[in-house]
Amino acid sequence: MHRTMVTALVLTLAACGTTSTRTDFAARAEKDAAAVTAWPATPSNQPVTYINRLVSSTELDPLLTEALQSNANLQQALLTLRVRQAQRRKTRGAQLPAADASMSGERVQDSNDSFSGTISVSWTVDLWSKLANDTAAADKDVAEQRALFHAARDTLAAEVMTIWLNIISQQHAVDIQQQRVGTLASNERFIVQRYRHGLGSLQDLDGARTSTASARATLTQQRETLSQLQQSLRTLLGRTDAEGLAIDDSYPEVAMPLADLPAQTLWRRPDLQAAYHVIEAADLRTSVAYKTLLPSLSLTAALQDIAEHPRAALMTDPVWSLLAQLTAPLYQGGQLRAAADIAELETAIAYQGFRDTLINAVTEVSNALGNEQALAKQLSHTEAALASAHNNLEQYRRGYRSGLVDILDLLSVQEQTYDLEDRRNTLRYQRLANRITLGLALGLGVDPGISGALPE
Repeated sequence: MHRTMVTALVLTLAACGTTSTRTDFAARAEKDAAAVTAWPATPSNQPVTYINRLVSSTELDPLLTEALQSNANLQQALLTLRVRQAQRRKTRGAQLPAADASMSGERVQDSNDSFSGTISVSWTVDLWSKLANDTAAADKDVAEQRALFHAARDTLAAEVMTIWLNIISQQHAVDIQQQRVGTLASNERFIVQRYRHGLGSLQDLDGARTSTASARATLTQQRETLSQLQQSLRTLLGRTDAEGLAIDDSYPEVAMPLADLPAQTLWRRPDLQAAYHVIEAADLRTSVAYKTLLPSLSLTAALQDIAEHPRAALMTDPVWSLLAQLTAPLYQGGQLRAAADIAELETAIAYQGFRDTLINAVTEVSNALGNEQALAKQLSHTEAALASAHNNLEQYRRGYRSGLVDILDLLSVQEQTYDLEDRRNTLRYQRLANRITLGLALGLGVDPGISGALPE
C-alpha cells in the first residue's frame, strides 16, 4: 500500500511538471480582442439593440418570424444544438455510479433448481477532476453550438432583410427600365412620322429601333431577376410554393447602427463567442489528456445470493463484497503522452481559429463603416449629376424637335439620364443593405419578440 501511494505521488508530481508550462490560449484570445483599436467615427449613429429594428417596416417582421420558424438550415442548427446537449448529459453520466442487476437459473437432473441473483454498483472516483473536466468540455461544446445557432439565426435575419431590400430595388429598376422603353418607343414613333414626311433619315430610324429593342431585352432580363429574387426569399422563408410575394416598392428607413467600442462590440458577435468556447473546450480536453497519465481509482460493491426460487434470490441471505482497484499507466508505447501533445496542439489550432475570426470581424466592421461614407458620397454626387442630366435632356429634346440636334445625340443623353437613375437606385439599395451588414458585423442579434423562445 505504501508503495502504491508513493507511485501515485510521483506520477502526480510528474504530471504537474508537464502541465505547468502550458500556454493559456484563452487569456491570449481575450488579450487579442482587447487590443483592437477604436472604430472610425461615423455620424448619425442610432442606439439600436436588435438588427431587425434597423428597418422601419411592419411588412418585414412577419417575414422574419416565418423564416426563423421554417428555414431548414436554421432548424438543422437547432437540432445539432440538441445533439450537443444530449452528448453533454451522456458525458455527465460518467461521473455518477453505475448499477447493474442480473439473474441466472440452473436446473440439474435429480437435484433442486438453483437461481442466482446479483446486484453490483460501480463508481470511478474522480481523483484528479478528470471526469469533471470532460463534463466541463462538453458544456463548452454546448455553449459553442448555441453561439453558432445564434449566428445562423442572425445571419438568416440579415439575409431576409437584404433580399427584401433587393426586391424593392429591383422593382424600382424594372420601373426605370419600363420608363426607358416607353421613352424610346415614343422617340421611335416620332422618328417614323418625321421619316414619312421626309424630315428624317433611315439611319435615324434604325438607331431608334435598335435602342428600343435593346431596352426591351434588358427589361425582360430585369423582370427575370426580380422573379429569382422572390424565389430566393421564398427559399429563406422555407416555402415550397410558387406564390408571389406582395412587397411594397417604397424604400424604408434604415437606421445607422451604433458602433460601440471594439471591446463591447466584438464580444456581442456569436461567431467570436463560439470560437472562444472552442479554445476553452480544447484546453479542458488537454487537461483530461494529461490526467490520463495519473492513477485511477474505481470502487465496486456487489450483493449476491443463491436460492431455489427466483423470488428468494437476494432476499434470504445475500453475500456482499467490496472491491477497490487502483490502476496507473506504466508504459503504452508513448500513446498517452502523444495524445496529450495532440490535445495541446489542437488548443493552439483553436486559438488560431479564434484569431482568424477576430481579424475577419474587425475587417467586416471597418469595411462596412468605410462603405457607409463612400456610398453616401457617391449617392450625393449621382443625385447632383442626375439633376443636371434631366435639364440637359430637356434641352436636347427641344433642339431635336427644332432640327438643331442629331438623333444619336438625343438618344445618348436619354441613355445617360436613365443610367444615372438606375445608378442612384442601386446606390440607395447598397447603402441601406450595407447598414444591415454593419449591424450584423457589430453583433446585433434578433429581437426575441419575433424570434421566439431560444433553446437553453
